[in-house]
Amino acid sequence: MISPTLLDKLAWLNSEYVRPPISGIVLRFPGPGSSGIKSDPDYSYDLEWGHFGALTVLPYQDPWGWMNPSVLHFTDDLVEAIRYRHHLGPEVPLLSTGASMGGHAALLYAMKSRHRVAACMALCPVCDLPFSYAERLDLPRTLHHAFGSYKDITAQLHEHSPLHQVRSMPDIPYLLVHGERDLSVKKSAHSDPMVAAMRQRHLRVDYVECPNMGHVGPMDYETNYKIVHFVISNLKRPN
Repeated sequence: MISPTLLDKLAWLNSEYVRPPISGIVLRFPGPGSSGIKSDPDYSYDLEWGHFGALTVLPYQDPWGWMNPSVLHFTDDLVEAIRYRHHLGPEVPLLSTGASMGGHAALLYAMKSRHRVAACMALCPVCDLPFSYAERLDLPRTLHHAFGSYKDITAQLHEHSPLHQVRSMPDIPYLLVHGERDLSVKKSAHSDPMVAAMRQRHLRVDYVECPNMGHVGPMDYETNYKIVHFVISNLKRPN
């Protein structure tokens, strides 16, 4: 297990903004190339969720990790250390959230984590990893980095592609949000077929389609409200 004393060096937590008791752990997976150190909370998420007892966590993971085995194990160990530090038992829910590559991570972590994930929110997520390989010029190098080979990684892409692993998704509440004007991660190639496959499996998925939104933003009030309250509704309310 990661030493609890190292937590603040390996992740940003909104600990000082949480209104006790802690009602859930909310992982916020970052997008590609995110290597900075977070210093301030986000109002709509870290502060508002914190008001309802959510401990939000931004893992300082490999910025080109794509929820590969190393990132998966790191995140699992991080969650274990957080539960230990804050004396949180398994009854305190763990939520998986993220945008873009972070949305991909949120979906995949819900499938592959050794911890039970209670709910998952993905904003403009990469769902079809093989398609993404050819979708943008900046992505192949990140995917080869993530999966440790500059040869054929087709099998790895399928194994780590949420769309190709729908059969492994747990039956939990999901919220997917995607913009019609997203040119970086095409809605028609990612969230549309992903939601269709999830519904075919009769999974509990709410899909918010945003006509005026591009990649991750700008986001209208109603969409932001749905994201905020999706998380709040899946926290453990105190008695």
